[in-house]
Amino acid sequence: MWKWVWRALQTLCLAAILGMLISRSNSLPADKIDQVRTYTRMQEFDFVSWTVDALLTKGAWISLGGSEYLDLAQQRQVVLDYLKQVDLVNQIAGQINALYSDPSIKDPQTQSQALTQRLDAAKARLNQLSPLAEAVLQSQVTVVAAEDGLTLGGQPVPPILYRTTDPPDALIISPRNVIREDADISLNPGLTSAQKDTLETKIQSNLNLSALVVGIGGIGLYPTMVMETSDLNWLAETVSHEWIHNFLTLRPLGLSYDASPDMRTINETTASLAGREIGAALVRQYYPDQVPPPTQATPPAASNGGSGTAGAVKPAFNFNAEMHLTRVTVDQMLAAGQITQAESYMEQRRLFFWAHGYQIRKINQAYFAFYGAYNDVSAGGNANGTAGNDPIGPAVVALRARYPTLGGFLNRISWITSPAQLLAAAKSP
Repeated sequence: MWKWVWRALQTLCLAAILGMLISRSNSLPADKIDQVRTYTRMQEFDFVSWTVDALLTKGAWISLGGSEYLDLAQQRQVVLDYLKQVDLVNQIAGQINALYSDPSIKDPQTQSQALTQRLDAAKARLNQLSPLAEAVLQSQVTVVAAEDGLTLGGQPVPPILYRTTDPPDALIISPRNVIREDADISLNPGLTSAQKDTLETKIQSNLNLSALVVGIGGIGLYPTMVMETSDLNWLAETVSHEWIHNFLTLRPLGLSYDASPDMRTINETTASLAGREIGAALVRQYYPDQVPPPTQATPPAASNGGSGTAGAVKPAFNFNAEMHLTRVTVDQMLAAGQITQAESYMEQRRLFFWAHGYQIRKINQAYFAFYGAYNDVSAGGNANGTAGNDPIGPAVVALRARYPTLGGFLNRISWITSPAQLLAAAKSP
């Protein structure tokens, strides 16, 4: 009886989350959205078909309850085997791509036949492992969520469900005179860099908007989408991050996601903080040998004795500090009405970052509008430079520091519906 009640709850949560996601609107006027979509309509991602397929797959595995019959050691091995298989698929695919890229190989199709057969077999094996590995990780996130006080009667609401997939790319739209995300349109994955650039250029030239196509690691649908990876730490964090969006969508904070760019930042920063905590706890508890080594602080520059700079160690390139400088400067230029100058400056800075090993395809207003929302690290650490001087992210971090448990923090912040409420809560004694 309990299993049937639990499945009914999952179905109700699915309906509720889908309804709220579908009802979300972009802040651009409808006619402007329609103008943008004249360039994207044939490339937009079909969420309905994906969700139906994912739900059917999940429903089949829930009814079988496969992971429930495995002990902890077997569950751990299923996940490790899955990650190893993902790595194998990526290796073989890389070897095939190398054959097609080698100008000395005249017939790459013939040369790669054996590798192609290996790749097909490896993908088939991966497809067999994936549903069970997902079920195991779902149950492990559930345990950690319960330990953090995020469950009702020992069960998370909504239940944790995710599906490994190639997430769609996101077309981010911002005005050119200010950094602000006004639209996020999901596109089919697989666009080439040339296709992305053509789309972005058309939108800027014809609609006077800043546009950028970005890759994403997951989406908080239900079941959530999570990109395929062989990195356990990233996977645990991302599964947790996307479920936190599900958790918040059933509460006032999540319902206010699209009320303003600041509310989006509060949601994303909260999900990033909580996802990182849950993911790290999961790896420590179930895969202690996979815990990453502590981050080493960059040693300060030191001189070789004496005064002056002779023999000084060259300081390491600080990406976040340089990106912070870029964002602040762009904000100032846009506030002064210097749009074209700001765009020229962003391109100069992109080349500067490229020269230091950061291969960023494009920096524009849409770039900062998207990446600046994930402002989940305090200013005393590796702050998110793309956020500039935005106080919202640091306020979320400050509020988190006031609660001894993650559950206490989430239960507090999930009732916030405005930036003013957040700033007041972060400052109140």
